[in-house]
Amino acid sequence: MKRLLCKFAMVLPCVLFVLAGASGTEEEVSSLDLSPTKAAVIVCKGMIDDGLYKSIQRRTEMALDEGAEYLVYEISTYGGLLQSGDDISKYFILDVAKKGKTVAYITTEAISAGAMISVSCQDIIMLENTTIGDCAPMQIGAKLEGVEREKVESFTRAAFMRAAEANRYPEALLKAMVSMQIEVYRVKNLESSEYEFYETDKLPKDANQYDLQNKELIVKDDELLTLTASQAFEYGIARAKVSNLEEAMEFLAKRDAVTFVGEPRVLETMWSEEMVRWLNSPAVMGVLIMLALLGVYIEFNTPGVGLAGLVAVICFAIIIGSKYLVGMANWVEVALFVVGVLLLLVEIFVLPGFGIAGFMGIMCILAGLFGMLIKNPPDKLPWPQTQPDWQIFIDGIWALSLGFVGFIILAWLLTKYLPKLQFLSGLILVPAAAKRGGEMEVSMTAPPESRTMDLNLGDIGEVVSTLRPAGKAKFDEKIVDCVAQAEFLEKGTKVEIAEIHGNRVIVKSAED
Repeated sequence: MKRLLCKFAMVLPCVLFVLAGASGTEEEVSSLDLSPTKAAVIVCKGMIDDGLYKSIQRRTEMALDEGAEYLVYEISTYGGLLQSGDDISKYFILDVAKKGKTVAYITTEAISAGAMISVSCQDIIMLENTTIGDCAPMQIGAKLEGVEREKVESFTRAAFMRAAEANRYPEALLKAMVSMQIEVYRVKNLESSEYEFYETDKLPKDANQYDLQNKELIVKDDELLTLTASQAFEYGIARAKVSNLEEAMEFLAKRDAVTFVGEPRVLETMWSEEMVRWLNSPAVMGVLIMLALLGVYIEFNTPGVGLAGLVAVICFAIIIGSKYLVGMANWVEVALFVVGVLLLLVEIFVLPGFGIAGFMGIMCILAGLFGMLIKNPPDKLPWPQTQPDWQIFIDGIWALSLGFVGFIILAWLLTKYLPKLQFLSGLILVPAAAKRGGEMEVSMTAPPESRTMDLNLGDIGEVVSTLRPAGKAKFDEKIVDCVAQAEFLEKGTKVEIAEIHGNRVIVKSAED
């Protein structure tokens, strides 16, 4: 009897507590189950590159600082750089997932590197009639085959397998988005009544546990996997298929028993970030390099310092600044480039001839530009270490090559046709034309108007502006742009024409 009384005394408080809870209102119960939660939408559109990676980092940290617990990445992209996609993937899995809930909200397509960053989120929600998949690596200007292709694909597959393990996606399907040789079947587990996905060589053997007779071929061995929203939802890659953002938020709220506070804040890229991304694209970088080289060429072929030199300086500043902002250029590479330019200026305006300073200047400029093609810390040599590094490096080489080819073509056109255009003829020196007896036509200026007159080897004149080593000399009534022969010549010095090469008139001191 005493034992029964003791048990009744122990059970009675629990019963009273349950009855008291049941007597509460439905709103009170709901308030206990649902907690107010903030969400932020981070837009990820266009090419995936280092600029987008930096922008995603900035906006994610901003959302977290404002208290957002759900980070919804609105994805609409056909892909981009493999290394940038991998950087974003690692950032989502290894960093952001520890601080909040990551959701990929696909609004149009998530192709290639877009699929990589989508599966790196803990959840994928897709709008109706959207697509995801097709992440086979590609390389501009080359065809990946054999060992080279497998080297790139193995790295990419590992990134997808990492995401599948972290976020519970079907690993076989994610691998089939990368490689064509993977054949995938869907098999029903008879014990759990759920479908599972297996590669051909990993199919289960137990007919009592799996319905092997009715296995379904999902991916053939000669195709890459790309899924529509309906297929992705059916195969367990997409958690939900919705018609708008509101439905997506309602799905998350219902599934996770949370209440979102107001409308989620939408964080888009800034115009300056879009500008930097645009400037770092291979096509734009090639144009900038072409204009910079063309400006230098025109500047060296015209007297004085003018507009062409200013254009070259601006182009080089844009190239270096944009590379620095996306992390491709570190302070060592920028310093090398600046030192190289200073050495060249010293060689041109201070030291006679072309010697060690000029050679070192060119080497420093080339080393700086080379280093900016590879993402490396200042304490390491700029050399590609991984396959994504090689991809970025090769893309940069293509941009440099296209810019250089464009410069060669435009320089030839300017040399051939520009002097014939009267209103533009002053922008470039006219090549000299050989005549009888060593006479040549040389571009010169003479009052009251500029015209072409004859000069002879051995003519004696007088320096009218100091030759350092370039400047002007007067021969009779003719004022000529000329270059001193391995020396500086002050104003008033008597000079003699020693050589005439094309548009270059080389003089030496007549006193010698």
